[in-house]
Amino acid sequence: MNVLGVVGVLLLILGLFMLFKPSIIWSITESWKSSDATEPSDLYVWSTRIGGLMFTLAGLGEILAFWVL
Repeated sequence: MNVLGVVGVLLLILGLFMLFKPSIIWSITESWKSSDATEPSDLYVWSTRIGGLMFTLAGLGEILAFWVL
């Protein structure tokens, strides 16, 4: 498996994780920035899901490019 396939799989996994578990992404990356934050805002959840959708599509594109090319 070359680099194109590995990057595609990593993007796909990260994208699905962002799409279905945005609160875990928030707890890893953003929760330490606020002293009273207990959960992510609705805007953060939706923007993370949109980013996850983009990562998923990019990962699928990379995987398809790996198999076609």
